[in-house]
Amino acid sequence: MTSSPKLSSLLNRIRYSAPLIAALLSAGASASVVTVDRVVAVVNRSAITQVELARKVDTIKQNLERQKVKLPPDDVLQQQVLDRMIIDQVQLQYAEQSGLRIDDRQLEIALNRLAEQNQLSLPEFRKKVEASGITWRQLREDIRQEITLGRLKEREVDNRVVVTESEIDDYLKIAGSRAKQEYELAQIQVNIPENATPEQVQAKRARIQNARQELADGKAFATVAASYSNDASATKGGNLGWRAAGSLPPAFTALLDKMKPGEYTDIVRTPVAFHIFKLLDKRDQNQKVIVKQTHARHILIRSNELVSTTDAQQKLQQMRARIMAGQDFAQVAKAFSEDPSAAKGGDLGWLNPGETVPQFEQAMDALALNEISQPVQSPFGFHLIQVLERRDQDVTLEQARFKIRNELRQRKAEEQYEDWLRQLRDRARIEIRLKDE
Repeated sequence: MTSSPKLSSLLNRIRYSAPLIAALLSAGASASVVTVDRVVAVVNRSAITQVELARKVDTIKQNLERQKVKLPPDDVLQQQVLDRMIIDQVQLQYAEQSGLRIDDRQLEIALNRLAEQNQLSLPEFRKKVEASGITWRQLREDIRQEITLGRLKEREVDNRVVVTESEIDDYLKIAGSRAKQEYELAQIQVNIPENATPEQVQAKRARIQNARQELADGKAFATVAASYSNDASATKGGNLGWRAAGSLPPAFTALLDKMKPGEYTDIVRTPVAFHIFKLLDKRDQNQKVIVKQTHARHILIRSNELVSTTDAQQKLQQMRARIMAGQDFAQVAKAFSEDPSAAKGGDLGWLNPGETVPQFEQAMDALALNEISQPVQSPFGFHLIQVLERRDQDVTLEQARFKIRNELRQRKAEEQYEDWLRQLRDRARIEIRLKDE
């Protein structure tokens, strides 16, 4: 009965397109620059060209400038962006080899949503994009690639992460009051190759030490992050946003608890990278969570090739008439409902806001106690709904465990994703020609 998250999660996966769209639709979007094309990197059998790199650099520059981040030198930023493009290309090739495709229907949904978010119709959105010097075909491929990268991460990493109840219990015991702590962070991350030699580790350590020295010399953290960090957050000045304590390794939170906003850590090493973290702010989440719950039951009739929508509605009207005449709702549900809840007489138990699809919830909320609805259409079919009880329920503990589960899953997913990316990149044949004349 819960609404499908597929559409929203699909659109949330668009990472670089958000700054791209903002740049295109801003009043002062810069005119395109003509660049002589050449190959600047080869990733397995695919090439990254100077024109592609220049376009991506221009997008990142506009993004950093909007955040008032002082830009690093052009050659440094160019190398940073190229490194990210190589990582993306390796993933896109893997996605293609493994049969992951984003079809045109999914792409059209994403484009329509982007247009709506910018309060434009799709034709208006297209006209605005093309006026900026970006072709509609290029934008479509950018969006398709971003969705592909998100889907790939979900398939290869996110869907394989499991958090057990015992892990949540252990975290609550260890964290105590810290479980409600949140940190606003920025970071500089220098990745270490898998099976790195001592010389490679030393080279990466030297890179993070150079970044640390620039911070000591007074350079802005965001500028240094844009120059040195290998993480995708580099294009946002290293800003990671708000992170709950549970989403961070305990060693990190132990450091952050001793810091004041504005301070940054010394160099921290993990198995996959060197890090420097800056604490921007911290806060506690202590408020109680009270929600209005509804105890409801329903009868579902699905429409399909054999049962038209008219037939489904008529069947439900007949069932409603029987119930109104005195027949037991639960018995009718057990006999005719096409929902798994039929075995329990259609009983859905206590429902929190947002746990059912909007059409069902809106109709349910409009009912008085024990009232039986008219047939209600949802993506699942047609329903008769009856509300049995309502209550205000304190779900603070339930929500806290849900929140911690997501935080622990996020931490595991990020660690596994970095390790997976490193292995994927190390297996690829990469030739960088950026400095070739």
